Amino acid sequence: MGKYKAILFDMDGTLLPMDMHKFTSGYFKFLAVKLAPFGISAEKLVPAIWDGTGAMVKNDGSVTNDVMFWKRFEEVTGIPAATGIKDVCDDFYSNEFMQAKQFTEENPLAVEAVRLAHKAAPIVALATNPIFPMCGQRSRMGWVGLSESDFDLVTSYETDSFCKPNPNYFTSVCERLGVKPEECLMVGNDEGEDMYAASLAGIKDCYLVTDTMIENPKHPWNGPRGTFAELIELLKGLSE
Repeated sequence: MGKYKAILFDMDGTLLPMDMHKFTSGYFKFLAVKLAPFGISAEKLVPAIWDGTGAMVKNDGSVTNDVMFWKRFEEVTGIPAATGIKDVCDDFYSNEFMQAKQFTEENPLAVEAVRLAHKAAPIVALATNPIFPMCGQRSRMGWVGLSESDFDLVTSYETDSFCKPNPNYFTSVCERLGVKPEECLMVGNDEGEDMYAASLAGIKDCYLVTDTMIENPKHPWNGPRGTFAELIELLKGLSE
């Protein structure tokens, strides 16, 4: 690996260790309580969220992901965003969502990884799947001691029009950062959504974090990999 103009980090399972199923099933229960006044039961809320997420994943770039999500959410639940439910959700992700930290793990090396990345490259971005509002991204960053100011770009559902594993997501990130894909290093834990999708976008240098790795039998990653601690050593070498 050579020097880079940008280093991109995934969040869930990479900077923030977690079992995604445990995390989502846990925090959905808190969200159901928050949205109960709108008359939507937990049994209806969960499939509505997954339907909305699916719509974002299929987004063709014509609108931002939040527009896609709320359009589908309204179709499934019959509750229009105009009722104020979107604002209530934003409030949730800034407040009650904090309780969901219990469904994740600690990563005392996250801050060090980002610090070293800034020494190794002029641009550092949080290339986390933009299916959360920015307030939710900020909350999750905070769980590992990071903030929005630690990155030159943080993707969210308000700012992005593609999602992983669409390679256009990574193309869009590179365009906004003003770098070529081949000038980037992508760090993630998912063989499909991070490694394969990024490589399809032209990001040939990717590092697979194995601590909470998500395998993809159709697209196994044969490139560089290692634990988060080993990633730290890689970043130290790049920053020298």
